[in-house]
Amino acid sequence: MSVSTQPSVPPGALDGVRVIEMGQLIAGPFAAKTLGDFGADVIKIEPPGAGDPLRGWRLLKDGTSVWWQVQSRNKRSIALDLRIPEGQEIARRLIDDADVLVENFRPGTLEQWGMSYEKLAQTNPGLVMLRISGYGQTGPYRDLPGFGAIGEAMGGLRHLTGEPGRVPVRCGISIGDTLAALHGTIGVLVALWHRNVNGGRGQVIDVALTEATLNVMESLLPEYSVFGAVREAAGSALPGIAPSNAYRCSDGFVLIAGNGDSIFRRLMEAIGRKDLAADEGLASNAGRVARVAEIDGAIEAWTQTQTVAGVLGKLAKASVPAGKVYTAKDIHEDPHFRARDMILRQVARDGYELDVPGIVPKLMGTPGTIRSSAPGLGDDTDDVLRESGYSSEEIAAFRSKGVVA
Repeated sequence: MSVSTQPSVPPGALDGVRVIEMGQLIAGPFAAKTLGDFGADVIKIEPPGAGDPLRGWRLLKDGTSVWWQVQSRNKRSIALDLRIPEGQEIARRLIDDADVLVENFRPGTLEQWGMSYEKLAQTNPGLVMLRISGYGQTGPYRDLPGFGAIGEAMGGLRHLTGEPGRVPVRCGISIGDTLAALHGTIGVLVALWHRNVNGGRGQVIDVALTEATLNVMESLLPEYSVFGAVREAAGSALPGIAPSNAYRCSDGFVLIAGNGDSIFRRLMEAIGRKDLAADEGLASNAGRVARVAEIDGAIEAWTQTQTVAGVLGKLAKASVPAGKVYTAKDIHEDPHFRARDMILRQVARDGYELDVPGIVPKLMGTPGTIRSSAPGLGDDTDDVLRESGYSSEEIAAFRSKGVVA
């Protein structure tokens, strides 16, 4: 079980909701993890043997990824072979008792296993199915393989990352996957509300990695449609908004967002440039954008003479938004994150302790909590099957034939 800094809390907002997770790696499992954080009973189906490939990604502790400890908290694991008919029949039985099914296979995979939504809904008409894929369940690209990185590229994000004129770079995390997961989570909650409150049936939520990325691309598409303008990469700056950039200090970088009219004046006064603060041509954003190079130069001429801590202290007094570019070490040592329960201590099932991200968003009445740490492969196979009405003899027979593990 997990240990966290959170106080005792009442049952979660999703207590009583059962989720079957067939996803692997990031997008589907992140959505199910979010639902589990708020009380849903998440049953994760994994292939016998290796399980979810995420178990072996990045840095391993005692043979298992520490990333796994975050992604699979509040879940139960059943090792079930979905490639064989008996495994598929067990899965359908589990789904019959579920509120939500989460999957992120290539479109058509579940249909090949006899688990189309139409067939599943015949015995469970209230089922909400979240389907996350590269390009969605329809359209000319539906059958192409897709990962979060491709979604980021085709959704327009990668074109804007990096320095002007240089190769596009990734933002450092699998943001396309998590954006799809969060959109999918919203869809699940909306569909459950419709089913439970409006008396509706279950339904399919179709989320494409490309579309989840495009949906957060701000004014990218309307600017092109109206003006023919193609937004380009701008490094650390915020194009068309000034000043907002990263600035070099004597011992690192700070982000300064001085783009509000009154904030800009306070910023200029704080750096000793009262002349720019009083400049009528810089009183609005349009004027500042036209002279952004001059403004950025003035700011960095000041920051280069200061430490990061010095800049942050002075700008805090001036009520100018600014922040250090944090590393993992900085986050770990920051008292604000700890005060907000965003760094929680968890005990893995192998017995070691680790710090993990807290739960977002923070609900005051029914806050999320870490009820259990990430499971080993098949830790909960027997319990889950018994809950579905299988006898010990049936479970033993399944195991002897390799259907479960």
